[in-house]
Amino acid sequence: MRSLALFFALVIAPCLHAQQACTRPICNVSPDSLQLSSLIDFNDVTSSIGIGSRIDEVLKRDGAAFGERFIGQTRHAHGDHDVISGAPILPLTLRDGGRGQTLGAMHLKGSIVLHGHGHRVYPKVEAVGEGSVAVLFDRDQPALSFDLRGGEQGFASVIFIRRDGSTIDTHTLGPLGEDSFGFERKSGQPDIAGFILLNTDPQGIALDNLRFDGFDLLG
Repeated sequence: MRSLALFFALVIAPCLHAQQACTRPICNVSPDSLQLSSLIDFNDVTSSIGIGSRIDEVLKRDGAAFGERFIGQTRHAHGDHDVISGAPILPLTLRDGGRGQTLGAMHLKGSIVLHGHGHRVYPKVEAVGEGSVAVLFDRDQPALSFDLRGGEQGFASVIFIRRDGSTIDTHTLGPLGEDSFGFERKSGQPDIAGFILLNTDPQGIALDNLRFDGFDLLG
């Protein structure tokens, strides 16, 4: 009995405390704690060496699509970086950012990663990784995870959006390096329709290995 009490005190109780500690609408969790069945890794996107390729249209993949922002929102600039403001209009729809200001793909440490091109316009180096990336899922999600690549101790923000265009929660991430992040909706509500990824990293950041579709509480 004493051993069981000790096990609870040392192992189970801290886990319960960690679960209860998050009172936000969306909790930042370990990606390894999530059981996610779908993966988009961008390795099928055509790219080139150096600053990579330019993607001027909305990029569609199985289960999700990628653009600059949602229709109804406005893009501004803060230094080299994109700032997105305003509420989307319905139906929730992605839009591009214009020629050389939407998305890009590049080779980074053996993988192809996706990033936003900022207002400096590709192929200027100052544009690469500085732009926003908006993601829209085909169906609403209760959890997701992704990798952020190329960080140089800057910060990113993730704005989670419902299908009706309202904001669920906003997370600030950083200081950034080569990092993985997991996010889980409080009580498992499947209502994350998409998100917008912004950053203020000195060299910009890229998105890789987007996982979605479900998590352990669904089974």
